[in-house]
Amino acid sequence: MAKPDDLKFGDFTGFEKTRLVILHARMAKRGMAGQTVDLSDLQRRVERIEKTAERRKKTGK
Repeated sequence: MAKPDDLKFGDFTGFEKTRLVILHARMAKRGMAGQTVDLSDLQRRVERIEKTAERRKKTGK
């Protein structure tokens, strides 16, 4: 299985790139609220996008 470090920004589709930027911005906004704020839902979304890109890269599509 490919490691997340093996993915490059170019391995994502345009839509995935946009979603990743938005999700990271939302995590940053929540992070400013404090250390106790739960980010797990946003992190799961990012991981799901990364897994999709890994599968696509592995199959060559």
